[in-house]
Amino acid sequence: MNGAYPVDEQGLAADRERLGRSSTAERVADVLRDRITDGSYAPGAQLSEESVTAALEISRNTLREAFRLLAHERLLVHKLNRGVFVREIGAHDVSDIYRVRRMLECSAVRAVADTSPRWSSGLAAVARAVEHAEDAARREAWAEVGTADVHFHRALTALAGSPRINELMDLLGAELRLVFHTMPDTRALHEPYVPRNREILARLQAGDGPGAERLLAAYLDDAESALLDHLASTVGAG
Repeated sequence: MNGAYPVDEQGLAADRERLGRSSTAERVADVLRDRITDGSYAPGAQLSEESVTAALEISRNTLREAFRLLAHERLLVHKLNRGVFVREIGAHDVSDIYRVRRMLECSAVRAVADTSPRWSSGLAAVARAVEHAEDAARREAWAEVGTADVHFHRALTALAGSPRINELMDLLGAELRLVFHTMPDTRALHEPYVPRNREILARLQAGDGPGAERLLAAYLDDAESALLDHLASTVGAG
C-alpha cells in the first residue's frame, strides 16, 4: 500500500479523553489496539506519526513507545526507512495461533468437573456470549455475531481462572482479527459457528468436559482450515 494510511482524526480525537491528563504509551497503545482490531486500520496500512500525534495530542516519543508495544504484540511492524504498518497475517501465523488456541481453550473446557462458584460464574459468561450471538444472527448483524464469538472463546479460556491465560488469549484474538478483516463475507465467516457454540455450551452445562473438548477441537480445526483456504485463494488471486 502506497503512502500513509488515512487517519480517522475525528475518531481518534474522540478517544483523546481516554488518555487523561497523564497520558502514557500504554494508554495510547490501548487506543490504537482497539482501532486495529475493530478494522479501522486494515492489515498492511501505514500509520502516520504526524496524523496520530496531532489527533491524540501526544508527543512523538509517546507514540513511538506505543508503536513498540504494539509491535511486541505482533500487531504492528516497523519497516526500515518506510514507517510503521499494521501487520499482515500469513498462513504460518494462522496455524501457530490455532495451535496455541487448542492448548488454551481445550484444556479450559476439559476441567468441567469443577463445581466451584468461579466455574458457575464463568459458565454463565459463556452462556451470555452464546445468547448474544444467536440474537445478533437473528437480526443478521454479522459483525456483532463476530464480536459475540470473540467473547465466547474468551469466556471459555477464562474458565481456567488464570489472568495470564486471559491476557494471552486477548493478544491472540487481536492478532487473528487482522485476518478476519480481510474476509469478504462476514456472514459466511461467522454463521456456521453460532449453533456449534450452543452445542459446546450444552456439553459444558451437562458436565461433559471431554465431549465439549471434542466438539471444540473439531470446531477449531474447521475454522483454521477456512482461514487458510481464504489466504491461499487471496495469494492465488494476487
